[in-house]
Amino acid sequence: MKPMKPMKNMKPTEAMAAPADGWWPSELSNPSSAGGQNGVRYAFFPEQRRLVVEQNSKVRQYDSGNHRISGVSQQQQNAEGGAPTFASQDGPVHLATLKEIS
Repeated sequence: MKPMKPMKNMKPTEAMAAPADGWWPSELSNPSSAGGQNGVRYAFFPEQRRLVVEQNSKVRQYDSGNHRISGVSQQQQNAEGGAPTFASQDGPVHLATLKEIS
């Protein structure tokens, strides 16, 4: 049996670059996490404590408070009519509980 080759050093993670279509406001720079599901897209900006959500072709910004958003889930039929729920270090965060920034 041949000895294994040494592992290469991992590169540090970098912030995500804005998508080509630039759907979130440019003043927010690069999100730490972004994704989407079932026609809903989100981008989270921890430095500004902002969660940006695009749903039904409308882009809205929310104050994320102390939540560090890391993912999204959405049920087809739920009590909130399919509203997205976001994952944070403290558990699920319902969009309706966040303050919308105008």
